[in-house]
Amino acid sequence: MNIQRPQERSTNDARGCILVSGSLAFDNIMNFPGYFKDHVLPDKVHIINISFLVQELKRQRGGCAANIAYTLALLGERPRIVAAAGRDFPEYAEWLSQQGVDVQGIRIFQEDVTASCFITTDAADNQITGFYPGAMNRAGEISLRQEAGPNPRFCIVAPDAPAAMVRHCQECREAKIPFLFDPSFQVTAMDGPTLYQAARGARAVLLNDYEFAVFLEKTGKTQEQLLEDVELIVVTYGEQGSEIFRRGSPGVKVPPAKCHEVVDPTGAGDAYRGGFLAGLVRGHDLDVCGRMGSVAAVFAVEHYGTQNHRYTPETFFARYEENFGPAPMVTAPGHA
Repeated sequence: MNIQRPQERSTNDARGCILVSGSLAFDNIMNFPGYFKDHVLPDKVHIINISFLVQELKRQRGGCAANIAYTLALLGERPRIVAAAGRDFPEYAEWLSQQGVDVQGIRIFQEDVTASCFITTDAADNQITGFYPGAMNRAGEISLRQEAGPNPRFCIVAPDAPAAMVRHCQECREAKIPFLFDPSFQVTAMDGPTLYQAARGARAVLLNDYEFAVFLEKTGKTQEQLLEDVELIVVTYGEQGSEIFRRGSPGVKVPPAKCHEVVDPTGAGDAYRGGFLAGLVRGHDLDVCGRMGSVAAVFAVEHYGTQNHRYTPETFFARYEENFGPAPMVTAPGHA
């Protein structure tokens, strides 16, 4: 086994890092100008063999860990990704490093390629998607405690190989690193006991409303029972905003930020997580954390791809004030 680490610029940042555990991937997006329905014969669905001539192919940087870390870096944090990538990742790693992301926790497995998603979209926005996990399958071999670096102050465990998610949550508990558990779409791949084992002791669990319903159904728990083992539950509702629940307190409803133009909703959830987490580690009130998530999400929605938007902390909080009034302190990342 030949494992390498990406090269990174040196840094003297002593604030302590936010660990981001999760997937790294390339998104290959293809646009088909016609309609899938015109090429599927109802009486031949048992022998489907269809080829589409697409008009456009775009290869985008993606993966939940990288998307979240990118938002944190834009907001002035120093996120450290702990994840698995393949032999095709060095150029991506260099780009992340240039954006202010610490890539020294990424392990490159030369025997495989980085996880890749292949998405074909037709003229009615129907999609056919294939996902190859590649090196992501090896993420469970990575020790979060060994890759944490000096003074880790928080961790988000985002969608990844399920074994890696369980391991990294357990290591956060053992090392007493406060963590946010974000199983997202992996709620469908993990069974109830495994989901609950990972969530136990989390500072927060974050899901969209559908995923949260699946989580409760699979675990057999009520929201109140879950709050006995986690401090916060954050549920997002897309364009309807989000809601934050704390044990013994009424939910905090967070309105969405206004979007100037809807270009591509892909990555909005990851951006929300980055914005929310930046507020949480700085000690802001929960409504402020949620609003930071909402503002981060609309920046992503207004651009094609998950890491093609850009802003400074100053322009971010100007947008915050445009939507919600007086903003929290702009330039002083704090401690969890």
